[in-house]
Amino acid sequence: MRRSLWLLALPLWLAAQNGQLLECNKIFEERKQELEMKLEEIDEARQAYEALKDATEAMFAKKEAALAKKERDLNATRAELEKKRKAIEELLAKNEAVLEAIRQAKADKVSQTYAKMKASAAAEILGRMPAPDAAKILSTLKPKSVGQILAKMDPKKASEITLILEGAAKAGH
Repeated sequence: MRRSLWLLALPLWLAAQNGQLLECNKIFEERKQELEMKLEEIDEARQAYEALKDATEAMFAKKEAALAKKERDLNATRAELEKKRKAIEELLAKNEAVLEAIRQAKADKVSQTYAKMKASAAAEILGRMPAPDAAKILSTLKPKSVGQILAKMDPKKASEITLILEGAAKAGH
């Protein structure tokens, strides 16, 4: 009897197991659909990320190219400015040399003028000038001429000019 009871219970038990199996399959199918939807969402997000990444890289490449061009332009401008600065410095040096030549020619002419004058006439003119200016002119003359001119000047003015000439001589050595 046990055996027949078991044989009667077996189909009931299998039916119960089969119902649970069907229930499990239903749950697994629902989970499978959820997972497939999640996979689609992840794939869409990955595709969006890839598109954003590509767009960003393209934008960075474009900006980098623009910056490189600006850097080349700035370097070219800097080189041009440096070239112009050097040209201006050379021009200034030439102008300074010309100006110095003019000053020297003028000083030589003044010096020649005073060297040709009589000592008494030169002493009277230089005696009326400020001492530094008179000393500057006298410093271009020969020592013999300077001595003759100073001898004809007012002693106070001559000593002031002599001190200036002496200071210039010490500064020059």
